Amino acid sequence: MNDMKTIGDAASAAWTVLTDAGRGKPAVEMRKAFMTAVNAAMDRNERVVMLEADLGGASGSRAVVGKQHPERYFDVGIAEANMVGMAAGLSMLGFVPFLHSFAPFLSRRVADQLYLEGAYARTTMILYASDPGVCAAQNGGTHSTYEDVALVRAIPGVNVFHPADAVQMTWLVSELAGRRGVHYLRANRKLNPDIYSEGSRFEIGRGNVLRRGGDILLVAAGDMLPEALEAAEILAKDGLAATVLDMFTLKPFDAELLLKAAEGKRVVVTMENHSIYGGLGGIVAELLAEAGCRVPLRRIGIRDRFGQVGDVMFLKKSYGLTVADTLEAIKGFF
Repeated sequence: MNDMKTIGDAASAAWTVLTDAGRGKPAVEMRKAFMTAVNAAMDRNERVVMLEADLGGASGSRAVVGKQHPERYFDVGIAEANMVGMAAGLSMLGFVPFLHSFAPFLSRRVADQLYLEGAYARTTMILYASDPGVCAAQNGGTHSTYEDVALVRAIPGVNVFHPADAVQMTWLVSELAGRRGVHYLRANRKLNPDIYSEGSRFEIGRGNVLRRGGDILLVAAGDMLPEALEAAEILAKDGLAATVLDMFTLKPFDAELLLKAAEGKRVVVTMENHSIYGGLGGIVAELLAEAGCRVPLRRIGIRDRFGQVGDVMFLKKSYGLTVADTLEAIKGFF
């Protein structure tokens, strides 16, 4: 890519929402951040409860929430549809239920319950759908979900989030504990690289600008955000300046930020640990088309395939989700 020519102001690349104050501290596993934040919400509000689907060890909920608040911790076994029904009933009684299971079992398996007993009945529940996409790793195809965003965001009134690190996860749990409605959080269980400083604050329905540049727009969320930032660094060495957006709130989506950031770019690239159908790439394509934006779009995502067994890096290579894949998609425009 050394033959690329700079277009725009490469000097405009800059962090806009981060500080370095909290960087360099040990990363916290996403599951630990979630359960610790739920535990804190339980300390604040005796109406908060936690429901688990036989994964108390995998999620850490048994050791954290189950130990601290055993009277409000319910392991329902491998019965996810029943768990959503229980959560709906608890909500109708004035409780605030948090739920956990692997992503395919809180999306595909319980779609009708989420629709009818959650959104349609206007109950409240916050779902942690863990290990989406390639994060399922060695659990293989049965535990992989590349379509959960497409399924869940189509349900009226359901909000969808993909936090990037433990700081963002902690903020989301605390914020959603005080909001009504059905909220779906997809995130892996283990470590994500630190992106945000401790104490960072966010806004539902608003994306974040992590880097500014005039040539390329990279749009990512969750565990693909580090790849977007790495790609931007490599592009900068070739004289190309990329804007990087963190669109952690997939629904509601920050259309205003997206369209403004796309202005004047040579190409927009979406990067997601999800199918290109109905996820982040689909959302961006819909909004750009409706606005009459003529900038080319390339979608880095999974293309009509099932899951398979392998570690995360193997799967990212297999499905074309690497930084190299992103750079290859951009190469033809410069």
